[in-house]
Amino acid sequence: MTSEEVMGWLSAVTDPEVPVLTILDLGIVRNVEILEQSGQHGVKVTVTPTYSGCPAMDVIAMGIRMALLSHGVKNVTIEPQLSPAWTTDWMTEEGKVKLKEYGIAPPNRKAFQPLGLFEEDKVSCPRCASEETELVSQFGPTSCKALYKCNSCKEPFEHFKCH
Repeated sequence: MTSEEVMGWLSAVTDPEVPVLTILDLGIVRNVEILEQSGQHGVKVTVTPTYSGCPAMDVIAMGIRMALLSHGVKNVTIEPQLSPAWTTDWMTEEGKVKLKEYGIAPPNRKAFQPLGLFEEDKVSCPRCASEETELVSQFGPTSCKALYKCNSCKEPFEHFKCH
């Protein structure tokens, strides 16, 4: 068993809040370590939650355990790592494409502009690509998303917030 094999197994573990994303798409798996203890192989998976206290982490941890158990790994340690804090920069480009196809506007990191600190991000509608959108609520059904409305196609949508 290698770290690369384990990463392949973990690629089947999805996020319970956004099921089109895997935990690898999110970039929350920080490290995989193969352990040898008393002649038994084990795996330690280091994971950074998208938010500290994220309610999905228990379900994600169970998904990791089940994925590894299904490949015969019985000794599984899941270690949370809170620092550095997770950022949407860790998401894969493939994950951002999956979000858009699912109808959620992906995070879009704009270039830092010292005078633009309080400007709102331009968020494109995932359905019609219009930038004529408006923020409805900073808080969506989960802490990582905001609610928007498209002024062109009139459809509401979620935006995966940058952080």
